[in-house]
Amino acid sequence: MDKETIKSHKLSEEEYAQILKILGREPNLLELGVISAMWSEHCSYKSSKKYLKDFPTKAPWVIQGPGENAGVIDIGKGMAAVFKVESHNHPSFIEPFAGAATGVGGILRDVFTMGARVVAGLNSLKFGDIYDKKCGHYQKYLVKGVVSGISHYGNCMGVPTVGGECAFDECFNGNILVNAFALGVCKSEDIFYAKAQGVGNPVIYVGSKTGRDGLGGAVMASDSFNQASKTLRPTVQIGDPFSEKLLMEACLELFKTDYIIGIQDMGAAGLSSSSFEMAGRSGSGMKLFLDKTPMRESGMTPYELMLSESQERMLICAKKGYEDKVIEIFKKWDLDAVVIGEVTNTGQMELFWHGELVGLIPIEPLSEKAPVLSRPLNKPKYLDEIKDYSFELKLNAQDLFVQMLKNENVNNKAFIYDQFDSSVQTNTIKADGSLGASVIRIKENGASVAMAIECNSRFNYIDPKIGAALAVAAAGRKVACSGAKPLAISDCLNYGNPQNPEVMWQFSQACEGIKQACKELNTPVVSGNVSFYNETEGVSIHPSPTIVNVGVLEDANKTLKASFEKENLNIYLLGESFGEFGASLAMKIQDRKLGGTLKELDYKAELALWNLLYNANEKALLECANSVGIGGIAITLAKMCAISQMGVDIKSGFKDEKMIFDESSSRAIVALDKTKEQEFLSLIEEFGVKAYKLGFTTNKQQFKLDNISLDKDELDRLYFNSFKEQIQ
Repeated sequence: MDKETIKSHKLSEEEYAQILKILGREPNLLELGVISAMWSEHCSYKSSKKYLKDFPTKAPWVIQGPGENAGVIDIGKGMAAVFKVESHNHPSFIEPFAGAATGVGGILRDVFTMGARVVAGLNSLKFGDIYDKKCGHYQKYLVKGVVSGISHYGNCMGVPTVGGECAFDECFNGNILVNAFALGVCKSEDIFYAKAQGVGNPVIYVGSKTGRDGLGGAVMASDSFNQASKTLRPTVQIGDPFSEKLLMEACLELFKTDYIIGIQDMGAAGLSSSSFEMAGRSGSGMKLFLDKTPMRESGMTPYELMLSESQERMLICAKKGYEDKVIEIFKKWDLDAVVIGEVTNTGQMELFWHGELVGLIPIEPLSEKAPVLSRPLNKPKYLDEIKDYSFELKLNAQDLFVQMLKNENVNNKAFIYDQFDSSVQTNTIKADGSLGASVIRIKENGASVAMAIECNSRFNYIDPKIGAALAVAAAGRKVACSGAKPLAISDCLNYGNPQNPEVMWQFSQACEGIKQACKELNTPVVSGNVSFYNETEGVSIHPSPTIVNVGVLEDANKTLKASFEKENLNIYLLGESFGEFGASLAMKIQDRKLGGTLKELDYKAELALWNLLYNANEKALLECANSVGIGGIAITLAKMCAISQMGVDIKSGFKDEKMIFDESSSRAIVALDKTKEQEFLSLIEEFGVKAYKLGFTTNKQQFKLDNISLDKDELDRLYFNSFKEQIQ
């Protein structure tokens, strides 16, 4: 095989030498293509695997941890939640509508292939500087395209998009992030796994026909961007949500039978990954007769059929003798269903084309024993340069407050979430626009599931380890503020080029932070994704570990709001304020710089806050709760006031005026009726949480916080209207 062909498949000389050793000969082009896809960063996790293996993944409520299409937890009374978050960053930058849409389609399939009906979606979106003279206009185009793609696919599928987060920073000018999360529900006993076993059992291809779209997608997602990347549109898949809706309904009908052994989504690397992973997990072999694959384009080759990432397709291992029954179900839903292979005991993948053996590859070395790299690590030099940055209030507090409130990282994103159908399926209790975690009702057991997605890239830039731990804590805190008990996380780890030792250092530190936080907070990792090579022309994004926490509240009727619903409620700040301004929004807006340090997370204080919130809600002591996030108590209170019909009158008690913008962790704002104050104060003492009485709600339409005073009409205008004006 010539060096250019090997290089074009993104394989190193060492990896090619390993391929020669495994095969005992030179591979042909088909075999090289399949192996390169399976060993791509996107599919094999070869740079990240050594750091992920120590994540806490078990707890009494964990049914399935990492290693399957999605994670599964017990949510009570025989019901399970199935969930995962995944990236579709590169495709969304190249072709925002199609890239984002197929990102949603892929994550939905990961969930319903486990046997669960998808009941909710979230997203985490990161864009560049919309004011940048060179790329601001293009960033606005990306925002509109991505949001349209997400809403198109989710709305057509009838899956509510119930929440998300959206941030802007110049570090994303050359690489936006589009992370999609989906959660499904099923009976615990009805979960299906990706396996192919039983010699002679048929392998059935179901779903849409295969085309040439998405060719090389997994390899493309495992490379950095440059000027030539503008020609990569053919590697972006084209999705059809109506076909996926039919596929989901057909699969859910199939799952009610006992016709199949296992099922696998054809995601990244298409037929290659699905077939190798199913056989690899079962220790089996497989024969595939590629000429039987349903094709929508003429003249397709075995290479194209194995590597196409056409959407809305599944691979099924059925029980022998039940082929016709499986096919009948998919035909009823107007979908292709064809037997294209069978399970063997050879441990080999045998690929046939019109009766001729055109590929012969050992399965285990490809699927279960891909290369594990130990890349060099080096602490970034910039960290020493920015660690001494400090923040002092130079602007008038009200002027800075107004700038923060209308900033695109704070203001209301109704332009985005109004495009998402958040109420379809009629189970949504709390969705975008109401702050904090999103909550859905589980009709089968009367409980609710809360979910929150979190990633502060600025924190992770100045301290990758503490920043990642803070993301785990913040996602859990948002869930706790809804009244639910945080149970488990899914992560999507977005980083730059792993060949850069500084990026790998950032990644290794983040994994340590996540590992420690999940262990201390008892929220194991049950699923996830790694996205490397988020860089353009050698410039990497800020480290961005997206964390989704999922929790359960046994009585859905007890879900806590984040808005002030009545006047004369007492408002409390829970948790201590330490004057944390490292990578804060106040520093970014006032000083236009990013630096400082982060305080280590106090896990005991964080857990005490979660337990206090959960118990106070169980005793019906709270009217509302909201986690203190970016912008400190000033912005948290402003958001709560904006979505309410009430004004607030607050005296922070801080001696230093800047402290209202402090971003210390492990804090929440709560409001309660005066008649319940004594019982609440007793509970606070029991859990050892610091509490500070700030003030009260009022029917005067005014926001008052120390020296800041705004009419509520003006507050609402700044918060609700700014983003739409900025994005036009």
